Formats: sequence, C-alpha cells, structure tokens
Amino acid sequence: MILNQIYVDNIIKTALLEDINYCDVTTDYLIPSDQIGDGKLVSKADGIVCGVEVAARVFEIIDNTIQIEILKNDGEPVHKGDEIMRMHGKTTTLLKGERTALNLIQHMSGIATISNRYTKIVEGTNASIADTRKTLPGLRPLQKYAVMTGGAKNHRYNLSDAAMLKDNHIDAAGGITQAITKLRTKIGHMTKIEVETRDLDELREALDAKADIIMLDNMSPETMKQAVAITAGRAVLEASGGITDETLRAVAESGVDIISVGALTHSVTAFDISMYVK
Repeated sequence: MILNQIYVDNIIKTALLEDINYCDVTTDYLIPSDQIGDGKLVSKADGIVCGVEVAARVFEIIDNTIQIEILKNDGEPVHKGDEIMRMHGKTTTLLKGERTALNLIQHMSGIATISNRYTKIVEGTNASIADTRKTLPGLRPLQKYAVMTGGAKNHRYNLSDAAMLKDNHIDAAGGITQAITKLRTKIGHMTKIEVETRDLDELREALDAKADIIMLDNMSPETMKQAVAITAGRAVLEASGGITDETLRAVAESGVDIISVGALTHSVTAFDISMYVK
C-alpha cells in the first residue's frame, strides 16, 4: 500500500468515532472483554480487491494486540467464496471494527473492480482510462488509490496540479485564446493547461493557442475521430462526458489518448464482502 499512513489512520479514527459515540451498547454489554475469537473477510462476488491493509488497520487501531493474516493483496482478483483476511483477537475488537472495515474495503474494491473492467474494455487501443475529481469529500486519496489499483490512471489530484479551463472559466475569461494567453504569463514551466472544448471549432482554437491537453466534451465517437485527425498529435486528447459501458469501446477506437470517467468514483457500487466472527 502506498497510501500515507497518517491519512489512513485519520480517516479510520474519524469513521470509528462516528460509529462508536461513547460505547458499543450491544458489544460492550454482551461480550466479555477478555473473550477471544476469530474473524474472516470473505468475498461474495468476483472482482478486484482493494483496501485490505486499510481494513486491517481498523482492527489494529482499536486493539494493537490483534493478529491479522492477509490472504489477498490489493490488486489481486478474487472470486466468490475466497477468503481475503483472517483475524484473531478479542471478540469485542472484531465486532466494533466490522462495519468500518467493511465500509472501506467494499467501497475501495468496488472502485478497483469497475476500473479494471473499463481498462479491459479499451485494451488494444491507444486510450487509457482515468478518474476525475468527482470524489467523496475526505476520501479522495482512498478512491484514487483504488482506481490505480484497478489498472486505470489518475487525472489531476486537485486544483493545484494543473490548469484546467472548463466552459465556465472560458466564458468568464472571454474565450479560449484569451484564457490560455493570460494563464501562460502566470503559470510555472511545470504546469500544463487543459482546455474543455464543445465542438471542432473550439478544438481548432485550442490548438492554435497551444493547449497541452484538449478535452472533447460530450462529443460522438465519429466527431472524436475527426478531432484526432485535426489534432495530428499536437496535443493530448481526452474524451469525457456521458461515456457508458456501451460506448466506451467506440470512444477508445476513435484514437483519443485518455478517457476520463467520473462514474469510477462518484457512483460506484460497493463490492460484496462479508465478515464472519466465531
């Protein structure tokens, strides 16, 4: 796992404090504090697992004496019935950490699974799948890590990474050429400029203004093919907007370089994982 441990711990502590206000009235009143038990996480579907070490860390933060055996690592395929992780320790620890651990690993595995599926759909083309900034507040590092674990790529992490001129920026600045010209006088040599375009005329203007990356927003695959021909390698082309499972392959075959998909993070379905304690 390449995630910052301080960030991961803070996320987990926030989640645990949200879930356990002052006590767990079921577990604390029912289970003896010295009772020892075994737990396991089991996949209930086929996909790509992600967030195993994050889930393990949940139990470790509650009680650092717990013993954990990781059976499936992040990025590995899992099938229905596969054991992902085993835990041995206080039963109270297992029960208190169950929901937080499952919430995190299910969400991250869901993102990794759809990212992997989309990546496989475009195999053999020039296109790469990328995420967007359409992430849940506070969870962006986890979500972008899961995208990468599934085999897709990360778009800019935040607004400081690159200059991205969307339609509202362009309209407010007076046009594509004016916006790029002004930005060039202020940004550093390491900062790239991306421009969102809505038609081929805007594409041509962005090319003339020497944009580094040009987004083809809500264009058909046929129009994207024309954009690829017009661009002729002068800028990186990114397709975005309304892309589905059914249209993804056609978009990739248009010749674009990047396909950004907000659904990887903003509307992902949680991967089905269960926890059993005895």
